Amino acid sequence: MQEVKSQDLKTIIHSKRANLYLLEHCRVLVNGGRVEYVTDAGKKSLYWNIPIANTTSILLGTGTSITQAAMRELAKAGMLVGFCGGGGTPLFSANEVDVEVAWLTPQSEYRPTEYLQAWVTFWFDDELRLQAAKQLQCLRLDRLHKEWGARALREAGFGVDMARLQVLVQQFRTLVAQAPDVTALLTDEARLTKALFKLAVDATGYGDFTRAKRGSGTDSANRFLDHGNYLGYGLGATATWVLGLPHGLAVLHGKTRRGGLVFDAADLVKDAAILPQAFLSAMRGDDEQAFRRNCIETLTRSESLDFIIDSLKTIATDTASMARQTRTRKDGQA
Repeated sequence: MQEVKSQDLKTIIHSKRANLYLLEHCRVLVNGGRVEYVTDAGKKSLYWNIPIANTTSILLGTGTSITQAAMRELAKAGMLVGFCGGGGTPLFSANEVDVEVAWLTPQSEYRPTEYLQAWVTFWFDDELRLQAAKQLQCLRLDRLHKEWGARALREAGFGVDMARLQVLVQQFRTLVAQAPDVTALLTDEARLTKALFKLAVDATGYGDFTRAKRGSGTDSANRFLDHGNYLGYGLGATATWVLGLPHGLAVLHGKTRRGGLVFDAADLVKDAAILPQAFLSAMRGDDEQAFRRNCIETLTRSESLDFIIDSLKTIATDTASMARQTRTRKDGQA
C-alpha cells in the first residue's frame, strides 16, 4: 500500500472538518494502513474506520487504549488528542499533536504567570529578543564546558581535549557577543556544532563522521543523536510548560517556527549531555535501549531539567529588566 504523505492528510483545514470522536471501551490501532477503533461483540472483534483527514479531534474515554502507530498517524493528520473521563468529562490531558512528537501535557492553567509576563515584555522587541538569544547561547556554552570536563565523562571514555574545548568556547563567546542578528547567531551555532562533532570524534576515536539529516543517517552515531535529541525536546517541553511559556515564543529558532521555544530550551543541554553519549554508545556497540538508559541517567545525574528551568527563569527576568530600563530611559528622554 502506498504511504500517504503527511501534508496530504492536512488538506482539509480544521475549521472545515466534520468529525469529533469520543471513544469508550475500545482500542485504537492501525489496521491495513487505516486508523481504526476495535470493539468486542461476544467472541468477535468489530473494526470501525476513523476518517482522520476529516476529523478535528479525538477524546479517549473510559476503557480505551491507543497504539504508538495510531498516534503517529493521528499526528500526520494534525489531529488533537485528549484523554478524558466517562462521557467526555473531565478532560485530563490534551494538546496539539505534531508529526514528530506528541506532547500531552496535564490540562491545567494553574501555572505561574510571572515568567510569561516577563517574557512578553521583551519578546516583541527585536533587539531585546536578540539579547535573550545571546544569553541562552552563553548559558549553553557554560553548560557544555562544565559537563565535558566532568570526571564521570572522562572515566566513561570521552577524553576530550580540554584545551581545544576552552579555545572553542571562548571563540564562540566572542562571536555570540558580536552577532548583529539571530541569523548570524544561527550560523555561528551551526559552526559550533560542527566543531563539537570533530572534538567528539577525536575524543572517542570514532573515525569519519558526517552529520546526516534527521532520520536519514545509517551509522550508529547519527541514529543515537536523533534519538537522544528527542529526550532533550522532552525536557524542553516540560520546562516551558512548568513555567507557563508558550512554545511559539522562541528567541533563537524563529518567531514562526512551531514549537520553537522547545528547541531553544533543549539546546541548553543537548550538546552537553546527548552528544558525548551518542558517540560513546556508538563506539561500544550499544543498542537503542542501552543508549536511552545512559542518556536518561546522564540527564538525571546532571539535573538537566533543573538547569533548563533555571536558565529560562534567568533569561525571562534579566531581559524583562532590560526592557523596563529601556522604557524608563525613553520616557526620561521624552
